Amino acid sequence: MTLVLPLLILFLAGCTSAPPKLDTAPLASSVDQLLHSAVEKKQVPGAVAIVANSTSIFYEGAAAMDKSAIVAIASMTKPITSAAVMQLVESGKIKLDDPASHYAPELADLQVLENGKLRPPKSPVTVRHLLAHTAGFGYEFMNQQIAAHVKAGKTPSIMAGGDGFLKAPLLFDPGTRWEYGINTDWLGRIVEKVSGKNLAEYFHEHIFQPLGMHDSFFVVPEDKKARLAAIHQRTPDGGFEPGKMALPPATTFFSGGGGLFSTALDYTRFCQAILSGKYILKPQTVDSMGENQIADQIITPFRSLVPQFATDGAELPGSLDKFGLGFALNSNAIEGGRGRNTMAWAGIFNTFFWIDRERKTIGILLTQMSPGLDPGPNQLLEDFDRAVYSWRK
Repeated sequence: MTLVLPLLILFLAGCTSAPPKLDTAPLASSVDQLLHSAVEKKQVPGAVAIVANSTSIFYEGAAAMDKSAIVAIASMTKPITSAAVMQLVESGKIKLDDPASHYAPELADLQVLENGKLRPPKSPVTVRHLLAHTAGFGYEFMNQQIAAHVKAGKTPSIMAGGDGFLKAPLLFDPGTRWEYGINTDWLGRIVEKVSGKNLAEYFHEHIFQPLGMHDSFFVVPEDKKARLAAIHQRTPDGGFEPGKMALPPATTFFSGGGGLFSTALDYTRFCQAILSGKYILKPQTVDSMGENQIADQIITPFRSLVPQFATDGAELPGSLDKFGLGFALNSNAIEGGRGRNTMAWAGIFNTFFWIDRERKTIGILLTQMSPGLDPGPNQLLEDFDRAVYSWRK
């Protein structure tokens, strides 16, 4: 604790202001205009944005939302769970290429669902497969085979609450394909088994507390619920209304794949720790997380069987085509934009972030609306991206 506290003080001090020599006024003017215009044009119901590097915040603003709003970050939970796994790799408690069943014995019973029938996989799922989304798992709202399996009562729905959905079969043999799915929920289970702590306790002790992330939780405390942002739904006329979707309550099961609530500032602190390669992970560990793990495979457009929840055929902005250990990557630098292998991901309620290690830039954009990857917030993210890099020239 004597070592952590001075580091934390230095880290938090660096998160409060930009270096005085940089003129951030043009950035603030540009992004402020973008956010307010997006609300006026009904691209989003409201938004919070932050631009930073590893030590400083250059912009923090919002439109029709409070900057300190607590939001459901959904799949932006995944990089945090992945970081927790890599902490345990660093400590020698987990090996990336071990069968994941070494740490979660239930995984030894996995079967592959093929043409409506189950068969044993040709090779075991490894921890690396889970981190890279090549294990064979899918999501029921994105994959017809899993959806049919759930509808037939053979696997509990992910929306039922609890961890029953972890019993879902694989869709293909481990390591043969990339598909987005429940991999990171299994990683969360592995963190719990290896550490002897539930995921909420582990995150608090090893990530949130060291980084000063005081507004990040699986269960939002009563005294902070007034800051929770409502999740809005698109209406037929293109506007918004507060949604009726109820998130499964987190009680004894904490979803490493999508259960966290956080704020823009808290998530920035996490991204700064990743960009700096300090505080929670070593630089060489971050390097490995930012390396392509899927060979010549590519991230495919997302399919959706529930269009009011996720937009069918949508792609994440940022030219993301590869996947590392817990983060999507763009294999090519974007002219006037993100550097090569920028680490990024998003959440189903249209929350986004990127960590550009080549150009030392972090971008955070949070809104709260469905469907995921709706054209409105997608366009706002692209515009935000351009504004950030135009200022960084």
